[in-house]
Amino acid sequence: MSAVKVDGAKPVRAGEELDAVKLASFLEREANIGGPIEILQFPGGHSNLTYLVRTPERELVLRRPPFGNRVKSAHDMGREFRILSKLSGVYAPAPRPVAYTEDPEVLGAPFYVMERVNGVILRRTMPSELGVDAPLMRRLCESLVDAQVALHAVDYEAAGLGDLGKPAKYIERQVTGWTKRYRDAQTDEVPEMDRVADWLAARTDEAEADDSGSVRAAVIHNDYKFDNVVLDPDDIVRVRGVLDWEMSTLGDPLMDLGTTLSYWVEAGDPDELKFLAFGPTTLPGALTRREVAERYFEKSGRKSRDLRFFLVFALFKNTGVLQQIYWRYKQGLTKDERFASFNMAVRILAQRAEHTIHQGL
Repeated sequence: MSAVKVDGAKPVRAGEELDAVKLASFLEREANIGGPIEILQFPGGHSNLTYLVRTPERELVLRRPPFGNRVKSAHDMGREFRILSKLSGVYAPAPRPVAYTEDPEVLGAPFYVMERVNGVILRRTMPSELGVDAPLMRRLCESLVDAQVALHAVDYEAAGLGDLGKPAKYIERQVTGWTKRYRDAQTDEVPEMDRVADWLAARTDEAEADDSGSVRAAVIHNDYKFDNVVLDPDDIVRVRGVLDWEMSTLGDPLMDLGTTLSYWVEAGDPDELKFLAFGPTTLPGALTRREVAERYFEKSGRKSRDLRFFLVFALFKNTGVLQQIYWRYKQGLTKDERFASFNMAVRILAQRAEHTIHQGL
């Protein structure tokens, strides 16, 4: 295997520039990091903006809300900073945060900086230098699942994360909350979304049920997929980092697994769904969605369950996220042309959610 390129940054997109002078002053004042800085931007991601900040001695990553954001609860930088401050001590793939401020005089919005986790991020197109064959692809998928299992095994009380969320009635709040968020940002009529919302609402109590009589609870990431995972370039199947903790909370781990499955596009899926893939899961050797679920239950020791509700909800939630982004684009609050066709993606995912109701994983 030839050398594998680590994930790189590019010049900052127009309209999303940061004030380098103010940022350098902040870093020197709050983190004792001096010297001139260079700012680049990571091109991926559709929510919070992520920048690479190079200093003479180290590389940092900066996270801030999108420009034009009006949904403050969805882009809480302080919360993300606090989570990583505690989680990084007990879950090795969580990046270590460095500094945070909510002072708008610095960069116009709250932001935080953290240590950069250098490595390889796999997206829809696999780097050719990896030379991935079917056995390696299977190991990559298994490693991804195993790192999620490890997250769900974290003792959140011992880590000081007991106040991260309210696990009781978590699923009910998610269904009602995302239904409202979708409708508040709705721009087009999508009948499938109304039918899926009704189906979920009718089955929330059943999904909450636990044979043990207790609430299932764990630290959950809520956006766990290949392009949020950093792999070790010297041992490509080892997960070095997990990124984008903005939606993490305490909740039902099966909701987290459902989110992962919602991104898991298989070789036999329709072409329009493959277009929305976030990872190389269509390659020979990749686990199927059913195999992902089986691996998760085997490694976690959790009782196997029908995951249809959890996958349908995750597709519904993803559709809501895309709708919110498309609404911002239509309102002129962002000029990022990647978002211009998100209304079509909304329809595709809504149709997939309804298909899953009838066909399962």
